[in-house]
Parts: sequence; structure tokens; C-alpha cells
Amino acid sequence: MSTIAVEVVYRGIFQKTLARNIVRSIVFAARKEGKIGTAFGRYGDSPERNGIPAKQFAIVADTAEELEENLAVYEAHDVDVTINVDDTMSKGIESWAWYGLQPINQLTKPNGTLIVTSRQTADDLIEDMHQRDEPYNLSIIPSVPSFSGLWVYKDDHTDARILGTLCKVCPDLVSLASMLEAMKDQGWSDLKASSAEKAFERGTQRPVEPGEGSTDTPFSFDLPGWKTMEEGLVIRGVPQGGGFRGGEEGFQPARSEVFKKYSTRSMRPVINFDTCTKCTLCWLQCPDTVFDVTPDGLYDANMEACCGCAVCEAVCPVPDCITMVNEAEFNDNNSQWEAWTKDKDGYKKWMTVLVDKAKLETRTHGFHHVGEYAEQGPQAEED
Repeated sequence: MSTIAVEVVYRGIFQKTLARNIVRSIVFAARKEGKIGTAFGRYGDSPERNGIPAKQFAIVADTAEELEENLAVYEAHDVDVTINVDDTMSKGIESWAWYGLQPINQLTKPNGTLIVTSRQTADDLIEDMHQRDEPYNLSIIPSVPSFSGLWVYKDDHTDARILGTLCKVCPDLVSLASMLEAMKDQGWSDLKASSAEKAFERGTQRPVEPGEGSTDTPFSFDLPGWKTMEEGLVIRGVPQGGGFRGGEEGFQPARSEVFKKYSTRSMRPVINFDTCTKCTLCWLQCPDTVFDVTPDGLYDANMEACCGCAVCEAVCPVPDCITMVNEAEFNDNNSQWEAWTKDKDGYKKWMTVLVDKAKLETRTHGFHHVGEYAEQGPQAEED
């Protein structure tokens, strides 16, 4: 076996406990088989921010020497399995620790496996993922993303199902029997163990060939070296901004050119410009200065700056004027206001479909209302 590496890509705070449960269980199961391993988080992700992509790793080896070779790095150079616990991150991730977008499959070894929890089809997910020059495998666990809060954990068996699938797609890592023993030692219920067994039985892989996927080039920046880096306390100010799209009317704030926030969000606002009363509340209350003031006095959300916090939806006084929609529904960051001005009828049809679909979904950022986790638990167990 030599060494096998697994990375878990998750949304900071909301899925921290989920990621920890997965990597710790891998190491515990490996020890059942006489192997040596360790689980750790990427230090650059600390302190975690709500929703910002982060990583935890599990490294398993036959000997201590082999294990040590893989620990003296910021993150693994490549991994045998990537586990993505929120399908909206399939578009790529920008961590707190660097500038630029990292494809979700960047570290996955050739012929390795990417596990994703998602209700989407394989073809839809691959459309969002950046192309690779090497083949790899995609394994989907049918599920909505499992989000929790800072002080609560939604025990919906997502961790158990992922671990069961992992044993199926990477049998050289640990056996299902060892994983079930590790679960028992941690006090996990027989029902959770049953979920792992079902996931193992149902686990399948879809080969992803070279050239399949998104042709978009991930945005990146030239980072300064040690000799060109400025003093640590220098913080470059951002100009105030100017007219909308460089014109004389409206207003568009200046934004950082080296930090995009859109990989942070799992949902984005969809705006009904026909019902907007121009009350200014979304513009005033947005914590990230996302809204541009258009020449006609409406408010257009800049999708490269939006982190999907949903404050705008919460403060908007007009029903369904701003609706948070699953990020997986979108393939670009184009201006909604420009789409509306070009074809108002077409925009209304597009918006109506998305809003109606959003009302049927249970997707939330985390702890949304008292009793929510109890409501979602039975559905997770049925899956």
C-alpha cells in the first residue's frame, strides 16, 4: 500500500465537525489493520470563516517513515481520494489562505476518485468541474449537503455514508469491516453503521475522461516572492468607486482585484427587478458591498463579490423580490440586471423557474430554525 492520502473539502464552520468525523474515522479504521495514520487540518484555513472552503486530510501508511514524508507540507501534493461535501464547490474553491481558484479535482491523482454528495447527475457535476489531462473517477452519494452551525451538529449519517462509499471505491485504504469497528468504538449507533453498509453496497464510480468538464480557466494571480513582498502591516486601501460600469450615472464601488468571494457561497440571490421598490435596504445592509446602483436606480448584485450570506433576502420588504437559489443552478457570474434589461419577459420566465424550485428545496446555510435538524433526519435515513 505504501501511502494513501484522502482530502475532505468542506465549508468552514458549517461542515467542520463533519470533515473531522470523516478523517478521524479513517485513521481509527486504519489502526485496526495495523497501519499508521494521522488526520489534520490545513493550518492556513485557521481561523475558519463561515462558508469559506477549507480542507482536512487523512494520511495512512504502512510505516512511520512513509507517513512522515507526507506531513512536512502545506497540503498534500496529490491525493488518492478527494471528498467534496458540498456540490457547489465543484466549480472550484478559493481558500482563506491564498488568492486564486483551485479546481476541486486539482489534487486528485490520475485514476483517483472524487466523491461528491449531491442530487445532481454525473454529467451536470462534470460540467462544473475543470477539465483534467488525466482520467479520474466520480462517485456520487445522493444527498443534499449537510450543513450545521458552530455549536450544533446535524447527525444525518452523511459521515457514515461517505465512509462506506470510501471503503468501496478505495479498498486498499481500509476494509468495511475495520471501518464498522472504528464506528462502534466511537459510539456510533447501529443505524449509522447500517447507513455505511448501504452506501458501500450502492457505491459506484463513473470514469471521467481527459477533456471532460469545464473549459473555464481558473482565475489566478502572481503572488509576491520573499524579495518583493511588502511589509506585513501594509494594507492597500480600495478606492471609493464611481459610476455604474464606468459611466456617469449610478454607482459601482471599487473592489479588490485579488480576492473573489463567490466560491464561498452555496446560494446566490436572484432579483425580481419588476417588483423592486428601490428601498435601498439590500444596498445598505449587504456586508460585502455587493450591490451596484444602476442608472435607473435599481440594485444589481455583483456575483464575483457575493458570498451568499442571504442578508439581502432577509431585509428585503417585498415578498420574493430577492430569493436565495442553489448555486448549482448557475454556470456564470453574469449581471442579472443586464439580462433583465435585454429581455424582460425571458428573464421573468428564467427567474420564475428558479424561484419556484428554490421554494421546494430544504437547502440552508446551517441552523435555520428550531427543530430543522429533527425534520431533516428521517429523510436522510431514508436515503
